[in-house]
Amino acid sequence: MLKKIKFPTAHSILLIIAAIVAILTWVIPSGQYDRLSYNSENQAFVITNASKTLELEGSQKTLDDLGIIIPLAKFTNGDISKPISIPNTYKKLEPRPQGFKEFIQSPLKGIMQTSDIILLVLIIGGLIGIVNATGAFEAGITWLANALKGREFILIIMVTVLVALGGTTFGLEEETIAFYPILIPVFLAAKYDAMVGLGSIYIGSSIGTMVSTVNPFSVIIASDAAGINWTLGLEGRIIVLIIGLFICIIYILRYARKVQNDQTKSLIYDQKEEIQMMFIKDTTNRGTQLSLRLKLVLFVFAACFIVMIYGVSRLHWWFLEMTSVFLVGAILIGVIARMKERSFVDKFIQGATDLLGVAFIIGIARGVTVLMEDGLISDTLLYYSSNLTQGMHKGLFANVLLFINSGLSFFIPSSSGMAVLTMPIMSPLAEGIGIGREVIVNAYLFGVGLFKLINPTGIILASLAIVNVGYDKWLKFVTPLVALLAIMAMCALTISVYF
Repeated sequence: MLKKIKFPTAHSILLIIAAIVAILTWVIPSGQYDRLSYNSENQAFVITNASKTLELEGSQKTLDDLGIIIPLAKFTNGDISKPISIPNTYKKLEPRPQGFKEFIQSPLKGIMQTSDIILLVLIIGGLIGIVNATGAFEAGITWLANALKGREFILIIMVTVLVALGGTTFGLEEETIAFYPILIPVFLAAKYDAMVGLGSIYIGSSIGTMVSTVNPFSVIIASDAAGINWTLGLEGRIIVLIIGLFICIIYILRYARKVQNDQTKSLIYDQKEEIQMMFIKDTTNRGTQLSLRLKLVLFVFAACFIVMIYGVSRLHWWFLEMTSVFLVGAILIGVIARMKERSFVDKFIQGATDLLGVAFIIGIARGVTVLMEDGLISDTLLYYSSNLTQGMHKGLFANVLLFINSGLSFFIPSSSGMAVLTMPIMSPLAEGIGIGREVIVNAYLFGVGLFKLINPTGIILASLAIVNVGYDKWLKFVTPLVALLAIMAMCALTISVYF
């Protein structure tokens, strides 16, 4: 009898994608747009391309002459800090195909480029290892399960809404990696499966970033790069956010109720015991009391995330500051729990080791981007995509642009990176078709956010690895929701074009 073919691991999926991208660099022509950046020290614009670097006067006239309809102040005050593409400057370049050596080196380069994110993940793993050793998780989960008995659905609504709010306001994405080891045990204690917890966190973050309202890393930087005020189209985005969040919550609740009533209906039922043992280390010990010391441990643990969220949203922290918070939290918890030095180090390293596979996934995913950048095919794809939409009717244009942005986000998974590269090229097309530039921004937001739910070069594979859920099972769970949200996004864009 033939053995059942197993779906490959996240690491293998990414390596296969990297190999395909390397092959594409032999097929797709190399090309590049000129890039414009602002030098604040010299108060001048710098144009860079494959052959030279040119410095120009830092004035509004320079921007106008280059066909960039962006106020000078957006550059001088730092709103646009990354180099942007200059319209009508695409040039084909000498081919730079990526061979076997480049393919082998790409994940290593990716790991080097994402060392800040990887370090954050490993330190969080160490922190969780320390908290697990104290027994605080077990006691807290038991208490919470009893408190929510009969009202477990509140957990789904609360987590999805809060994460979505983080996504729509300050771009809560990579930071959600820290939430899975904490919240998945809570969902398991509520008699749900890990897919419910995964969905609440990841889908919540995705719908929030997909319909960003004041997110500086997507809607604001995209609007700036498109030369419009970010408040244009805000009312419509708020309405779409509410509708989209409602759809997501109902979708997750339906699946959760089905699993709660019959565990065999779970898409990951065959992994039930494995995941239980992974997240609830001692499933036989239910007598752990939530003592004052354990309450203090959980308080410090929760405070780490509160401080992180405040720092990112208000103090403009990035990975170094976030990682420092979790490291200090681990040390404080070790002191509170009166752990011996050797035990603390052992448990910390053990916890970090548990997330080492996730760290590799993050690096390998970036390696795919490295191949595209070194092969100079990203701008070529952008160039042909912009030409594809010329002459289209405005309703069709808006919806085709939605899917073009989805496709481009596979090659450029960074939302801010996508914005500064695509908006200066795509936004001028709006005038020729007779629509507002806010439609271009919304098509970018919806397209990138929609594909984020399944994008293997994004953070979904890292998230799945933490929860130990296969990509194939995630696709089976989320594909109907992606279709629903795509219909919602297309309707929203069509309405915004005609009304």
